[in-house]
Amino acid sequence: MSTPTFEVPAIDITPWVTAGSASARRAVATAVDDACSRVGFMQILGHGIPQPILDGLASGMDAFFGLAAEIKNGYRVHGANRGYSPPKSESLSLSLGVESATRMNDFFEAFNIGVEARSFAGLDLDEADYGINIWPGEVPAFESAVLDYFSEAGRVARTLTEIFCVALGLDADHFERLADHSVDVLRMNNYALPEGTINLDGELTGMGEHTDFGLVTVLWADQVAGLQVLGTDRQWHDVSPIDGALLVNLGDLTAHITNDHWMSTLHRVKPPIVDGTIRRRRSAAFFHDGNVDAVISTAPSYLDADAGLAYEPVTVGDHIAAKLAGSRQGKSNVAAVREAARVLAASSFKQS
Repeated sequence: MSTPTFEVPAIDITPWVTAGSASARRAVATAVDDACSRVGFMQILGHGIPQPILDGLASGMDAFFGLAAEIKNGYRVHGANRGYSPPKSESLSLSLGVESATRMNDFFEAFNIGVEARSFAGLDLDEADYGINIWPGEVPAFESAVLDYFSEAGRVARTLTEIFCVALGLDADHFERLADHSVDVLRMNNYALPEGTINLDGELTGMGEHTDFGLVTVLWADQVAGLQVLGTDRQWHDVSPIDGALLVNLGDLTAHITNDHWMSTLHRVKPPIVDGTIRRRRSAAFFHDGNVDAVISTAPSYLDADAGLAYEPVTVGDHIAAKLAGSRQGKSNVAAVREAARVLAASSFKQS
């Protein structure tokens, strides 16, 4: 029997963005269920983010990452998921409890912003669970451009979780209850190897294999090779967005809710090298992770999935803390048993 061709389905969510008919919305939900159960990744069209906002994000990222290293390093924040991370300061494969085969940390730089606890008036939330944003004064337009995109990406993420409820047969407010004061983070990435010709004496890692931590991730990315997704054939497949699309993938916590009926798919980034020449690649990942105090457990209708196995209930805060301790503090995440098993199984097969 031949192996099915790997693809990341393209889904137009316009009926959910523009109040389409019930039948059109249902068709979208059916397509989402198929994509999430087979691949765990989708390409979303009809998301409604205006092109000027996307262009503003890209320009702001270019301006910040183009600053001198000593200036960027002035925006490092220790102990919080905010600010600048220089190249080789993280090792995302350790968030799975797996050591990178090359023993190299990830060769990308990033800048993080996110929602702050003070954004939720009337709730007694700890800023230590969220973080305080810092903004580079050297790039005056950066803050407004990034916040404009952050708002739009959040809208898209919440629209997707509405679709998820229909696709999964859950109560309409299932995800809203888990994410009404969600720990949302935007991570802007720049793959920091300089453009040009390179001779390699080993395998370079742009961003190590990992799953995302929360409920759903909305990714804007250049149409440049680099992102690879682990298929059910245990092969790594190149993925880049089609024109106008955002890439969307599920996080661990949605896999927990569905007991792996929907997949939190392993992915990584390899340095984009074409004919021996490095190409520049940028991306911006919006992580919709859920309330820090929300307890994530498998929905009753999915308890019998995956041969009777089930995830232990976990708070969003505890889950994210364990994953971040792996990627940033070098502590292997012993809780990520299923994810680590998928990485190790894939390593025994020829990579595509």
